[in-house]
Order: sequence, then C-alpha cells, then structure tokens
Amino acid sequence: MKARVLFALLLVPFALHAQGDTVATQHVAPGITYRHIVEPKGPFEIHVLHVSLQRADLEIRHARAHDQLKGRETTSGMAKRAVDGGAHVVAAINGDFFNLATGENENNQVIAGEWWKGLKVTDSPSDMFDNVHVQLAIDRAGRPAIDRFILDAHAWAHEKATPILTVNFNPSGRSEGTALYTPRFGPSAPRDSARKTVEAALTTAGRRGDTLLFVRLGPVSQTSGSAIPVDGAVLAAYGAGSRMQEVLAMQPGDTVRVLLGTLPKLSSGAPVTLIGGWPRILRDGVDVSADEPTVEGATSHLAEQRHPRTAVGFSQDSTTLILLTVDGRSESSGGMTLGELARHMRNLGAWQAMNLDGGGSTTLIVNGVLVNKPSDAAGERAVGNALLVIRKE
Repeated sequence: MKARVLFALLLVPFALHAQGDTVATQHVAPGITYRHIVEPKGPFEIHVLHVSLQRADLEIRHARAHDQLKGRETTSGMAKRAVDGGAHVVAAINGDFFNLATGENENNQVIAGEWWKGLKVTDSPSDMFDNVHVQLAIDRAGRPAIDRFILDAHAWAHEKATPILTVNFNPSGRSEGTALYTPRFGPSAPRDSARKTVEAALTTAGRRGDTLLFVRLGPVSQTSGSAIPVDGAVLAAYGAGSRMQEVLAMQPGDTVRVLLGTLPKLSSGAPVTLIGGWPRILRDGVDVSADEPTVEGATSHLAEQRHPRTAVGFSQDSTTLILLTVDGRSESSGGMTLGELARHMRNLGAWQAMNLDGGGSTTLIVNGVLVNKPSDAAGERAVGNALLVIRKE
C-alpha cells in the first residue's frame, strides 16, 4: 500500500501576556490538538498533544524498533514504517528507557495485545534498588491506566497451574524459575549453564478469550537453548524445584493453557498496550515525584536535575491522553526536573502521569514533522520503542 501524504504543520500563534508565554495551537486531526508553548522564565520550550480516547477512529499504538525485541530506530523511522504499511500516523513520541547497546527496553511490553516482554522486576541497571517501574496500560475499550504492573502468568496442564515468571527474558540469578519464550525472542531459547533446565516446545492451537491454547510438541529437552517453534513457544523451567517436574509432566499432545495478565489487574482483562517509563510523577492530581527515590529507586541525577523530558498522562475522567516533550540543554530551553514536569502536566490537564525516557531520546513527531529540538548533536536519537497516534479510516 502506498504511503499516505503527510502535510506540514500550520500553527496559529497567540500570546498569554499575563504570563509572558507564547502559545501556538493547531487542531491536527479530529480529536487531536497540538500546542507549542514557550515560557521565557524557564526557559522552556514545551510541545504537547491532547488526544481524545473517546473517538473510535483514533488508536494509540505501541511500536518497537524494526518490529524486533532488540534494536534501535528513530521515532520518526517507526512512524514512517507504519505509514508505509498503510497507517495514518498523526503523531509519534519516544517511549521507554532502553539498553543503549542492544536497544532492548527495560519494562513490560504489550503490542496489539501480544506480550513481547513480561517481568516481575524491571530490567534496569540504573535504579538504586531492584523494583518494578511505572507503566501505561490501555485496555480493549481504550481506557488508560498508570500503575507499577507486574506480569501475572500461569500455564495449566493436567489441572496443575505452573507460574510463569518472565516472558522472553531469562530469570537468571534465581535458584528456581520459569520463562515463556515466543518467536519474538529469536530462533531459540537462551543458553543457561548455571542451572538445571528443562524446556517444553509448544505449538499454537488458538485462544479462548485471553487464554492462549497450545499443544505440547515432541520430547521435553533436558538442556537449554531449544529451538522456538515459529508458530508456538518454549516453556522453560530452571532449577531443581517442583516447576521442573511440572514441565516434565507435560506429555506430547497435551493441551497447555497459558494466561498472561497483569497485577494489578485491568477491569477488562489483559492489556492491548503496555509500555514502561520511570518514574510516576502524578497520582490523582498530586505531584508524587519527590517520593520516587524510595518508591521506584529514581536517582538524584534523573529526578533533581534539569533534562529534556518526555511524559505521558491522562485526564481525571480518562477521556484525554496527554503527550508532552520539553526541550533541554540549550539557551532556549533548559529542560525540567521531575517536579517541574509534574506541575506542567497537571496544569495541562493530566490527573495521572509518568515520565518516559528523556535526554537525547526526547522526540515528538506531528504529521511527519519533528516539532521539538532533540539535544543530541547528531539530531534525533535511535531509541527502543515509541507510542504512535493512529487515525483509522
């Protein structure tokens, strides 16, 4: 399908003389408003989108770099690939923190209802202690939620429930654990020479509601690194505990039911979209950024210094999504602390809000145009994932 033509921004400027701020506003599509705010007293250059979550013709889509679990790509590159695939991308903003070397994002990832990565503890080397970071979830009805979600998953066979600790991530460093590996992980499960391992290959047999149905395939492997069926998964058990015996008991031809969800649970079941950040900055309209060093292990460098920022939040009635970037590390915009970011998100209508990856990653694309000024000397940074605002036609 041919790419859709993206049109240039036409901004209507007006001044808020009482505050000394300049604002340019554009209605970029039905239900979507873009504002560029210049605050000389900061100085801050702020770019914000208000997106209606009540419109059936709008979709918030989670995108991964190159549609792979690892790797990096610019936010504009992810938007362009979606356009080339026939989507009408109205806007795109950078997403979660990621490993600079591999591009793998740190938190849970659900894309179009599919679990790409599931964790109990955030995969981050940067926080002051191991914990779970805040995430944005969107359910099937388009309702948003912000919380510190953890993977809640089980596999059932012979009426026995086996807990799944991770999806597409090796729970290394634990004496006992289980993991589900899908083709998103790669052609084979990871090698693990530190613990006893058994791996059961599964082939897809459909789904029943949120429950995935698999059929056991072939003998259980007594070593790690099994090939992952292209139309299935591998269930791995590590250590010498009872989980290994439960996987060994799954015989070829057995039906294995797998349910992947979150704690806390969403009212509608599993999320359609799940994307992480660090940390939460607004809870019920209250600035909680000062609590995050003890809640999410936010470092002083992250919280108390001014940086370019990216944030996402939603209104008190959950009908409006708010996407914000603020430029930094320049004379025209010094960036914000987390406290400043929380106050601005609240003033712009957010009731719940969280910080996304910032610094050189901060990027906002509106109708194919890069509207903010990335702080890296080379320009827009390649990142791990992004949120796209799609207009369905």
